[in-house]
Amino acid sequence: MKKVLITGGAGFIGASLANALSEKFPNWFIVCVDNLLFGDLKRLKKAENIKFINCDVNDFNSISSIFYTYSFDYVFHLAAVVGVKQTLENPMLVFKDIEGIKNIVHLSYYTNVKRLFFSSSSEVYGEPFKIPQDEESTPLNSKLPYAVVKVFGETYIRHFSRQHNLSWTIFRLFNIYGELQRPDFVISKFIKQALKNEPITIYGDGKQTRTFLYINDLIDIIIFTIENDIFINEIVNIGSDNEITILELANIIKNLSNSKSQIVFLPPLQEGDMKRRCPDISKLRVFYKKKFISINEGIKRILDNPEFILK
Repeated sequence: MKKVLITGGAGFIGASLANALSEKFPNWFIVCVDNLLFGDLKRLKKAENIKFINCDVNDFNSISSIFYTYSFDYVFHLAAVVGVKQTLENPMLVFKDIEGIKNIVHLSYYTNVKRLFFSSSSEVYGEPFKIPQDEESTPLNSKLPYAVVKVFGETYIRHFSRQHNLSWTIFRLFNIYGELQRPDFVISKFIKQALKNEPITIYGDGKQTRTFLYINDLIDIIIFTIENDIFINEIVNIGSDNEITILELANIIKNLSNSKSQIVFLPPLQEGDMKRRCPDISKLRVFYKKKFISINEGIKRILDNPEFILK
């Protein structure tokens, strides 16, 4: 029996991962920890092999007792303050996550965790020097608190492992979306506005581009990585390479939902809204060949199950 720890386990990605692992590996035991500052227990399925513990990973005493109680095989460190607005308005709260990163790294080593998975972000690239953005040569030039903490996490894990025997994988995630995402994220926000026939609000002119990856594809990649024992001690971009503008996204959602909403343009955000973002996923594609769920299909799936977004 494998034992897995997921920090941020009541968050969008953490709960989605826990639910999927529970179903695919019924003999695995999954411990989800979350301080519920942004997490929601309604995301987690009730299953015999999922245990939830209310815990702040930034508190060493609390998280260390969990590590030493269960002796995990795999640790997924997903806990973080997320969301452009949240991270810009609460920078000191974001910087506290540095302690959590150090706690997770040290405890993973001292309890002989087989592999530590860390969720980094496309935010680390900042304004693009080049498109697509690759793991090796694209500069990490963002100075926003959230991105700085993610870069710290990447750097700390890499250098710690050079002096200690700790295996790791870092996923740089590009705009993951799905049914359980918070309603303040762009796709969830647009869908909520469209279903209520409220104005769909875009910051700036809507020409900024993003790529979007449906949550099921991310979970499948994570499971594929575990099962095939790949990307050990590597950083990997995880995302779609289908680049679309935010205005195109708004129109897709408006059309698929048959909404009467008007698209309204707001003043640009002062910071944090990069002009372009698109990953080079050639490293991922060396091993993972499956076709991603299209943005239209992913949005249709959310429209079929919009309860969490609309709550």
